[in-house]
Amino acid sequence: MIEVVRPGPLTTVQDLGRPGLAALGVCGSGAADRWSAALANRLVGNLDGAAVLETTFGGLVLRFRRAARVVVTGAPCPIRRDGAGQAMNAPFTVWPGAELTLGTPSTGLRTYLAVRGGIGVDKVLDSRSTDLLTGLGPAVLSKGDVLPIGRDECGPPPAVAVAPVPGPAGTALIVRVIPGPRDDWFTGKALRTLSTATYEVTSESNRVGVRLAGPPLTRARTGELLSEGMVPGAIQVPPSGLPLVFLADHPVTGGYPVIGVVLSGDLPVLAQARPGQPVSFRLVPRSLPRHATDVPWAAAV
Repeated sequence: MIEVVRPGPLTTVQDLGRPGLAALGVCGSGAADRWSAALANRLVGNLDGAAVLETTFGGLVLRFRRAARVVVTGAPCPIRRDGAGQAMNAPFTVWPGAELTLGTPSTGLRTYLAVRGGIGVDKVLDSRSTDLLTGLGPAVLSKGDVLPIGRDECGPPPAVAVAPVPGPAGTALIVRVIPGPRDDWFTGKALRTLSTATYEVTSESNRVGVRLAGPPLTRARTGELLSEGMVPGAIQVPPSGLPLVFLADHPVTGGYPVIGVVLSGDLPVLAQARPGQPVSFRLVPRSLPRHATDVPWAAAV
């Protein structure tokens, strides 16, 4: 019911992913910026787990074969419905035969499009998410693909015409980190560097992880570490000393030490970081729950 006229640099189907399957070698995957994906679903009355489209750096053009209620959230970009402008974070109707175009974001990296009823592709391991690392789930969108509009359970849309939420920051980002579990493999200087230096997002970043350039983190131990489980937000440090922060499509195990873990509530911030954008880390007590989060739009919807 939705034809892909132009997929842009990278567009995938994403939902809440496949949690709880790491023991089988399957990572969680799902939307990289879960704040924006959940907001999009709520604005059209979907449940949070409905599948949406995640497009990286815009360029998506869709043709609708039936009427649909849609909304666009995340990285703010120009939205055109048959040439007429539409607003971000504001639901609208696309009529049969109409084309919807998402331009290049002004800030941020990933934009989300939700359709009332969800994107109805087949589930794999109880999820419709595309996992770029393992190849699970639907393929990356290509020109000519046709996506069904789903029939997922919907509730009444919220009584708001637009959600007044800020877009991703275009300036330096600050994210919170809990030290460990392998911070003892690093020198005290490395922890001070991590918490005081400014790093820069590199162009090698993707849904697997954010690669950073900046001061290397020095080890106190030089031996080999047995592979162990990885989680989203893990800051893995390879021999180069340059940190890599895992995102949605991360591997489930890794053999490089993890100096700290980014709070899951701050992962949507990193998911919107563009190449060249500065990132700083702030250490927080180990007693703070790793999932601690401040959802910026909770009061708006």
